[in-house]
Amino acid sequence: MDHRSVILLFAILFPISTLLPAEDVFHVVERGETIYSIARVFNIDPGDLMLLNNITDASRLQAGRRLTIPINPIGIAGNTGEQQPVYREYRVLRNDTLYNIARTNNTTVQALREANGFSESYVLKEGDLIRIPLDAGAVTESSGTGYVTSPGSAGSHNGVRQTTVREVDSSLRWPVTPKGIVYMDGKLPGVMVTGERAEPVRSLTQGTVISAGPYRGFGRVAIVQVAGGYLYVYGGCESLSVKEGDRVSPGMEIGKLGIDAVSDMPQLFFLVFLKDNPIDPSKAPRA
Repeated sequence: MDHRSVILLFAILFPISTLLPAEDVFHVVERGETIYSIARVFNIDPGDLMLLNNITDASRLQAGRRLTIPINPIGIAGNTGEQQPVYREYRVLRNDTLYNIARTNNTTVQALREANGFSESYVLKEGDLIRIPLDAGAVTESSGTGYVTSPGSAGSHNGVRQTTVREVDSSLRWPVTPKGIVYMDGKLPGVMVTGERAEPVRSLTQGTVISAGPYRGFGRVAIVQVAGGYLYVYGGCESLSVKEGDRVSPGMEIGKLGIDAVSDMPQLFFLVFLKDNPIDPSKAPRA
């Protein structure tokens, strides 16, 4: 897969044209609202909302700001009239378990796993931001990965955010200092690496930037072409320090890590392709 194919794949999965409203719909941010809560009310994707309004940091949404709401010709984007799952967010405390959270919130452990893409072996960590289904029966059945479709979730990305937890060697050098790593198993397989907001995203190799800019659902993305037929994709950046045509070297800053609108966490989307095939980023060359 050459670089044009990768860029085209991103364009097909996340067409910017879908963000252009047929007519203007606006929302004035009220105190306490977040990108996620607004997206859920309008049944749209948080990434669409951020990109259309040029928002790079979901945590800095100010009350009183006037937002343009992306719609399609038949109404607000994503509003199909079908009943959708509804969630609330919860920050995991010390000694919390899926069992006691499920019992407290009148849901089931399986529903929590499905709503958050957790495998059966996943262990909660203090500080995790998870979603709790308000109606466990509304959670969509999945095929083993716990992926669900919901307002403002990755479901509108055609399965790109479908994730599973696997054992990963975090001692490897990554573009950011890893606090957690999960695999994406959808149309663009790779990893999501949790780090610190605004920390530098650094190149793992020497190469040439062949694309740099925003992609729906992935923040700002840089694609680096590397000798041997490799393409390294660094997504989820709040800002980019490189532009198309720049040469990068190992350890060079590519951008600053941003807050993902879906998880509300600082997460890097890191993918590697070798010719026609995506490869495990943990096994990709590190110069």
